Amino acid sequence: MDRITSVAIALGSNLGDRRAHFDYALSRLGSILRNIRASTFFDTDPVDVPGRQPLFLNAAAVGETALSPDELLEALLEIEQERGRERPMPGAARTLDLDLVLFGNRILDEPGLVVPHPRFRSRRFVLEPLAEIAPDMVDPVTGKTVGELLRLVTG
Repeated sequence: MDRITSVAIALGSNLGDRRAHFDYALSRLGSILRNIRASTFFDTDPVDVPGRQPLFLNAAAVGETALSPDELLEALLEIEQERGRERPMPGAARTLDLDLVLFGNRILDEPGLVVPHPRFRSRRFVLEPLAEIAPDMVDPVTGKTVGELLRLVTG
């Protein structure tokens, strides 16, 4: 029997029609996640990127999957590619960025896949939309809920 796991995914975009990229991503995510819920879309300033870049649109989605972490990551990368994602350098502007933030209570550190996402605890642009839809989701590393982590970042 497949094990169903709750997952959290962060969405980001700062190139092209950002809302269309999100609408597409959420539609595709709806085909691989059950009970998907998405946050409000937030405009945010670029953080940890080289040079000057356009504003980001950020959001979060949560749902349930029977996929393995590797299978889900592969699906996220495929959706990014379908929207023209290019990776010329780290932090480059992007049409669509889908980050696997939480995968149930799993802690993974493998080449190409670190879960929970290593920087999500300090990123308001991830925590704010995620707290809107899943404030009680727990970070298995710290034991804190998403809502608690957001309060730590916002003071």
